[in-house]
Amino acid sequence: MIEPMRQRQKLAPALLRWYDSHRRDLPWRAPPGARVDPYAVWLSEIMLQQTTVATVKGYFERFLTRWPTVEALAAAPLEEALAAWAGLGYYARARNLHACAGAVARDHGGRFPSTEAALLALPGVGPYTAAAVAAIAFDQPCAAVDGNVERVVTRLYAIGTPARRAKPLIREKVEAMMPAARAGDFAQALMDLGATVCTPRAPGCGACPWSADCAARAAGTQEAYPVKEKKAEKPKRRGGIFILERGEETLLSRRPEKGLFGGMSAFPSTPFTRDVAPDEQLAFAPCAADWRALPEPVSHVFTHFALTATVFTARTKSPKAPGANCRWASRANLDREGLPTLMRKAALLAGLI
Repeated sequence: MIEPMRQRQKLAPALLRWYDSHRRDLPWRAPPGARVDPYAVWLSEIMLQQTTVATVKGYFERFLTRWPTVEALAAAPLEEALAAWAGLGYYARARNLHACAGAVARDHGGRFPSTEAALLALPGVGPYTAAAVAAIAFDQPCAAVDGNVERVVTRLYAIGTPARRAKPLIREKVEAMMPAARAGDFAQALMDLGATVCTPRAPGCGACPWSADCAARAAGTQEAYPVKEKKAEKPKRRGGIFILERGEETLLSRRPEKGLFGGMSAFPSTPFTRDVAPDEQLAFAPCAADWRALPEPVSHVFTHFALTATVFTARTKSPKAPGANCRWASRANLDREGLPTLMRKAALLAGLI
C-alpha cells in the first residue's frame, strides 16, 4: 500500500513531470503559462459528458466561434443553442448549458464562481463538473473524478469495489495525493494518463509514471479494474415517426420544453415514453393522409431505453400546418434545422437529406 505522505512526495511530482512532456493539445486547454478561460473549461466539460473528445472538438470550436463569451451564449435564443448542439445527444445538457450561461451572466456579472460549492449551485453543474472547473480554471485543490480517473485510481490501489460504489474512496485517494501547487495541471494530468496510457484495454504500463507503484500491474490484473456491476438490459420500445411533405417542404414540430428532445425541432411522432405497438402508431399521425410505412425502421439507443421506430411518409397539398406547434420547413434547409440524431436517421431513410 502506498503511504499517504509518499503519495504527495512521489506520485504527484512524477505525474506532473510526465504531463509536462506528454500533455494533450486540446482546443479548450490553455498552453502552459497562459491564462485559463473558465468559460472554455466549463463549455468543454459539459460537452464531454458521455461524449468522446474526437466528437466534441468540432462542436466546441463552433460554439466558441459563434458565442465567444458566456454573455453571448446567454443572450442567444434557446432554440439556436439547441440547434447548434444537435448530434451531441443528451439534449438536457444543452438546455442546462443555456440556463447556466444565463445564471452566470445574470447573477455573477459574467464571471464563473471560483469555488466548488458555488459552481455546484449553477444549473446543470454536478459534482464532477464543479470540481473540474474549480481545479482547471481556478487551480483549486479539488478532486475531479471522471471515468479516466476512476480507471487509473482503481488500478493503482487495486480497488475491488464496483466503481459506482467506490467513488467516495476514489475521491479520497485523489485528494490524498493532491499536490500543494498546480492543482489544475494535476487534474488534467490524471485525465490524460487514463485517456492515453491507462486505457481500458492493453494499457501502456511501460510508459506510465506510476507503473512501479501500481498494485494491479504488480498482480498482472490491470484489465480487471475498474470492477463493473452487471448492467440491466435496456427496455425495448417501438414507435413511429411521421414525415409529411408538401411540395419542397416538410412538416416539423417543436417538442415540449421538458422531456426527450426538449424544445427542439423534430418530425411529429408517437410518444417515446412507452412502447407503442405497430397497430397503434397511425393514431398519432399529425393529420389524415395516405401514410405509407418505409420497409426498414430506424433504431436508436437512448440512456434508458432502445427504440425501434417505423418511419411513415405522406404528401399533402394543404396550405395549413396541422397542429399548434407545427410548421412547414424547407427541405433544402433541413440540415440547418438542428434535428436530433434519431430524426436525422429518419430523414436519411426517407431520402430528405
